[in-house]
Amino acid sequence: MNRIKNREQALICIYQNMIYPRSLQELIEDTDSTDLLEDTYIQEVMRTAVDNAERYRYYANQVLEGWTFDRLGYVEQAIILCGCAEFDLKQIEAAVIIDEYIKLAKKYCDAESYKLINGVLDRI
Repeated sequence: MNRIKNREQALICIYQNMIYPRSLQELIEDTDSTDLLEDTYIQEVMRTAVDNAERYRYYANQVLEGWTFDRLGYVEQAIILCGCAEFDLKQIEAAVIIDEYIKLAKKYCDAESYKLINGVLDRI
């Protein structure tokens, strides 16, 4: 099991769900990732992110200065939702969670977006 790759797949699934809502099981099956199908923790992260999206939006809006969650790109939103879900699950240290999502922001977002992700997740 590769947790880093599974986190990346979860991010993609949440992003896809934001654009075209479908069941998480459908999204997971569409990835063709055997690891993701077997990683119950990451599946729980995804469920938690979707089930608590409104609450996480509220948290993000509280720490975004002069900006709102809805104005962020979908990838940034998906990263914040997944990060907040992992915080809620309390199985991994916050510093590790933030570091993993900063890496994903550097890979998938604009060059400076990782700073915003870091700031939001650190303050939540």
